Amino acid sequence: MQTQQKKYESVAYVLDFKLNSESLTIKGKRGTIIQAIGGDYFMLLELLGIPGVNYVILEKLNISKDRREKVLSVLGKLKYENLSSIAKNALPQAVETIVIENEQRFVNFFNTAMPVTPRLNSLELIPGIGKTLMSIILKEKEKKPFTSFKDIEERVGLKEPAKKIAERILEELKGNQQIYLFVKQFKD
Repeated sequence: MQTQQKKYESVAYVLDFKLNSESLTIKGKRGTIIQAIGGDYFMLLELLGIPGVNYVILEKLNISKDRREKVLSVLGKLKYENLSSIAKNALPQAVETIVIENEQRFVNFFNTAMPVTPRLNSLELIPGIGKTLMSIILKEKEKKPFTSFKDIEERVGLKEPAKKIAERILEELKGNQQIYLFVKQFKD
């Protein structure tokens, strides 16, 4: 039996922080509580910040065990509905930032997209992509793999592919999707 290796985030983007606050994930834990989104698997996280350190919304923090500079610990995962209103407001910009900073990863999604059912290609789960545009994308990627978001936009006419991917990721973060392409699922 093969065991699935646990996945950990190495970086996170600050969505909100509260000084001298109480953790939602660990009862009785107090301190600088940071709500953040992971840059690898889009996990919504609660972090314990270092007292007296300043944080900025959308700041990128190292959270891997060996490289933490401004974070004492990762307290746990959060669900979308547990985010503060400030965190929810910062989330779209954070997601788009992650998508743009990892452009090649998401361009590769267009190059390797496969059917998820006999009638549905994973490309069709991206807002703005229907059967017609999907067909164009599939034909174009066979001619030559896409190299950038700009390349996708110019060759197939999909406006702002990074924004479209970010929209899909936000839908997945809010939950209730049948198929998850980018967000690691929250397990209770």
